[in-house]
Amino acid sequence: MAVNVLIVDHSAAIRKILERVLRHADFPLGDVHEAGDGKEALAKLAQSDVGLVFSDINMPNMDGLEFLARMKANESWSKLPVIMVTTEGGQEKVMQAIQLGATGYIRKPFTAEQIKEKLAGII
Repeated sequence: MAVNVLIVDHSAAIRKILERVLRHADFPLGDVHEAGDGKEALAKLAQSDVGLVFSDINMPNMDGLEFLARMKANESWSKLPVIMVTTEGGQEKVMQAIQLGATGYIRKPFTAEQIKEKLAGII
């Protein structure tokens, strides 16, 4: 069964790269929705049927941690798996994301193999 995905990142290039990796990862990809920040992502969640979220941490307007907290506080979205995709070198923000309910994280730059490994444990 195909899974609809929401990719949240301020970089359109990263969103497209991640979509391409998902399409080549033997992942049952359905519709791909994109958002440039947390505010836009919450609006996309309200409009779309999404089964998996990839989110950056550092974004303008609403960062990934605030987005994750608001998403997990909403009963409709609280069970959605979220993989954080970040350039964060320190563990502090990554651990904060896990405490807020992130399913896992991947550091940028990522490889197709890293994405496949994370997806194997989720789907």
